[in-house]
Amino acid sequence: MRKPVVYFLCTGNSCRSQIAEGWAKHLGKDKVEVYSAGIEAHGLNPRAVAVMKEAGVDISTQTSKLIDPNILNKADYVITLCGDANDKCPMTPLHVHRLRWGFEDPAQATGTEEEVVDKFREVRDAIKDRVPKFLEELIR
Repeated sequence: MRKPVVYFLCTGNSCRSQIAEGWAKHLGKDKVEVYSAGIEAHGLNPRAVAVMKEAGVDISTQTSKLIDPNILNKADYVITLCGDANDKCPMTPLHVHRLRWGFEDPAQATGTEEEVVDKFREVRDAIKDRVPKFLEELIR
C-alpha cells in the first residue's frame, strides 16, 4: 500500500517546516512519507535542532531545501506553516490537499538568548500538538 506523502512548506525551510518534518517522521514512523522545503533555503537553524533534541527528536541530518516540483506533484498534502509560503507556494495539482497551519517564526524572536530559545520551544510544542492529530486522521 502506498504511504501518504506530506510536504511541509515555509519561507526559509530553517525552523518551522524542519520541526514539523521532524515531528511527522518521529510520530508517523514508517506509515507516512514526509518532506519539507522552502520558498528559499536559509539553512537548518541550530536552535531548531537544539530544541528538537531536547524533545528527543534528532533533525540534525535534515537539510534546508527549495520546493521540489516532483515532490509537490506527488504529495497528498501540502501544509504551509506561514502566510508567506502559503501565498508564494506554486500551484498544486488538484489531488493535493492544501492546509495552512500558521505559526510564529521563532527565528524572528528578539530578547535574551533564553527568551529566543523559549520562543523556539513554544513553536516546537505548538507544532507537536498539531502533528499527531493530523497523522491520526491521515493514517486512519
